[in-house]
Amino acid sequence: MKTWPTVALGELLSRSDEQAIIDPAVDYHEVTIKLWGKGVVSRGKVRGSDIVSVRHVVRTNQLILSKIDARNGAIGLVPPELDGAIVSNDFPSFVFRDLGGCVPAFMGWLIRSAPFVELCKAASEGTTNRVRIKEERFLKQQIALPPLSEQQAIVTHLDALAEKTRQVEAHLDAAERDAEHLLAIRFQDAIADAPMRTMAEVAPLIRREISIDPESNYTELGVRSFYKGTFHRRTVLGTDFSWQNLYRVKSGDLVFSNIMAWEQGIAIAKPEDDDCIGNHRMLTCEANADYAVTSFLYYYFTTQEGFAKIYAASPGTAARNRTMTASALMTLEVPMPLLAVQQAFDRLHAKIAALKVKHTAIRAANAALLPATLERVFS
Repeated sequence: MKTWPTVALGELLSRSDEQAIIDPAVDYHEVTIKLWGKGVVSRGKVRGSDIVSVRHVVRTNQLILSKIDARNGAIGLVPPELDGAIVSNDFPSFVFRDLGGCVPAFMGWLIRSAPFVELCKAASEGTTNRVRIKEERFLKQQIALPPLSEQQAIVTHLDALAEKTRQVEAHLDAAERDAEHLLAIRFQDAIADAPMRTMAEVAPLIRREISIDPESNYTELGVRSFYKGTFHRRTVLGTDFSWQNLYRVKSGDLVFSNIMAWEQGIAIAKPEDDDCIGNHRMLTCEANADYAVTSFLYYYFTTQEGFAKIYAASPGTAARNRTMTASALMTLEVPMPLLAVQQAFDRLHAKIAALKVKHTAIRAANAALLPATLERVFS
């Protein structure tokens, strides 16, 4: 960054105090600010008759911050769609004194940078959970301000970069939607006219009982809801499991949480889950290699038809009472096309999974590009 002259924020900004005149019969947008420069958004509409405290009006391109969370990047410019929205006193807003000296869009980028967040921290004080930004101190903070032409060039560059990162994200989303659509079509083709067989036949429940050594460590496996996979809950000494019946899990097992299967608590054990343990609430099934491929079975239970069977097998009225028994799981019928058909689907499924892994890395690099550029420009 070139050496730019410094200026106090108070020379660029002045407090806006436009008080809202509330009509009890009108609905008003209330404003909230996302952390870490993620934008100024509506928190929803509120009826004028429900507003009991003083509110202020905000206008397009005013700078607005959260007194409590400005130190966590809760600061931004009011977007056009929130012109005329209302805020409480915890969200002070500021107008630009001289648009010929500071481009609002330049400030909009600057306030998303790490150095500006540090500036907000320096302007905040208070005890734990009560730290608030002090407006007077905030307006005394100094920023480096380039000439107007340079501000405009920076805005043009950053706007273009932001659009490119948005396009990359949209392209990845579209590619993944197409891949998932292809997978769904191939699956429906695979199960068309396929015979139905019970889980007991094709992927029976398996209980690999273990004897717990009180002095040894054991890692307990968990299954996240919404098909989010397995996770390691904890690693503890055997003495912590003295009251439970425990079973060993193997990589490739189809795993159901019997109390959360109704909430899509279903997963395939990963290689790193090998030899983890689960208690009686973890239903582990091992596909019979002569009939079934694990990933094919798993995919079936992610479809509307397959999950409906899981839900129906988990009776109850409240979340923790919706329990799927092992016997209920074993009686569920699943489509069983030829093994070769399942294996072909499995290969496609694996390719799409690998594609998503690559996309994850691209997304991470793409997400880091703009913050890194802001750091380079404004540090």
